[in-house]
Amino acid sequence: MTHDTSSSMIKMIMKTSINKFKIFIIVDFIVIASTILFNQFDWLVNTQVAFFSSLAITLGSFYGYKKNIENRVKDYPIEYEEIDEDDKYDLYSDEVYNKEIKEDSITKEQIKEAMKPIKQNYFKNFTSGIGAMTSFYRLFGYIFLIIGFFYLRNNELLHIYSYLLGFLILPISTLLYMLIHKDN
Repeated sequence: MTHDTSSSMIKMIMKTSINKFKIFIIVDFIVIASTILFNQFDWLVNTQVAFFSSLAITLGSFYGYKKNIENRVKDYPIEYEEIDEDDKYDLYSDEVYNKEIKEDSITKEQIKEAMKPIKQNYFKNFTSGIGAMTSFYRLFGYIFLIIGFFYLRNNELLHIYSYLLGFLILPISTLLYMLIHKDN
């Protein structure tokens, strides 16, 4: 994957993220308006602490994994040829079109070999993603979550149902985004 391809993919992901962020803000505004309308200060504080800590964790994870992917792309530059929009899977090229598969040529051993699971090095996969898992932004989100929880509990403001509702703002917003943009 070339640098231009990866940067265009990152721009597309950023555009999608901005659209999701707008929906997060709208849903959060609805929650804020509801708590103010019903005069529930405890609910307002709990939902906002939970929402912003979960948002910090989510954004931290995004930036950590984004950085991890960018580093991997730099390490393995691969050139791709242009993809024909009418023939995305190269089904009608001369090489594929003229090649015939004979059923008799496939043996049971070849089928068994093809059905074997792919061996993976789980330790290598884990260590390659450790930078994204321990990014500063993500750790900041978890620290904010812990400090916010203990602040609410120590000041007797913690209301567990509203706190959980604050965590649900992100999944509900994502669900709404997927419903709105399901055709894309």
